[in-house]
Amino acid sequence: MKKSVKASNTHLIKRVRTGIPGFDDLVQGGFPLNSSVLVCGGPGTGKTIFCLQFLVAGALESNEKGLYITFEQRAEALYKQAIQFGWELSSLEKKGLLKIISIPLEKITEKTIKDIQQVVKKEGIKRIVIDSLSTLVVNAPIYTTPSELAVKDVMGENIIFSPPIIGDFIVKRFIYGFIEQLRALNCTSLLISEASQSGEYISRDTLSEFVCDGVVLITFEALGGEFSRSLIVRKMRETKNDDNVHALEIGKNGMIIHKIN
Repeated sequence: MKKSVKASNTHLIKRVRTGIPGFDDLVQGGFPLNSSVLVCGGPGTGKTIFCLQFLVAGALESNEKGLYITFEQRAEALYKQAIQFGWELSSLEKKGLLKIISIPLEKITEKTIKDIQQVVKKEGIKRIVIDSLSTLVVNAPIYTTPSELAVKDVMGENIIFSPPIIGDFIVKRFIYGFIEQLRALNCTSLLISEASQSGEYISRDTLSEFVCDGVVLITFEALGGEFSRSLIVRKMRETKNDDNVHALEIGKNGMIIHKIN
């Protein structure tokens, strides 16, 4: 009896359609509204394309404003990558449906997060992409001043003081805090992250996969001399997601997720 109630409740949750052919069927029609989703994979797997397509579809199909924050590349590089799929990002920007903000690594400060929050609220953003969480995590120490750290936060009664303890605490606190701040903005967010090189964790930071509401893992492997991409939804809260591995194709119109034959 309880199982049937739980299953029926998932259909009452508001969904945000990604517009990526084949993907929404894997997550009961789309991401849960205002959820935070980790898009994880190695270099060249298609993480940026997945996220751009999410924003473009939101603008064209749902008239929802999107924001792409990149710490990894210049806006011009995104324009060039998008145009090969027929996505004219500059046109969407002129219509007020898309905003791209490129922040160089050396320009990231303790005010960066607050600046992002202000843009989201001012522009009425409904979809946001952070590219990438991995870059922010590397620079996490700049978000914390010595006065914000109490010894009790990083040391137990029998712990010997060590700088790595403080560093690990700062990174973990930053990940939790940043994702919670995104949730408070009432927009659906995708956070790009590099995949872990070991099999124990999905993400390189080893923590965001637990904090985020969902995890989408994209892989790129050599099969019989040919490269093949695949996608799996490893986790999606409030969703009975398809947890099978699906072939992923990047064509002239963007990304397509194929059904299992």
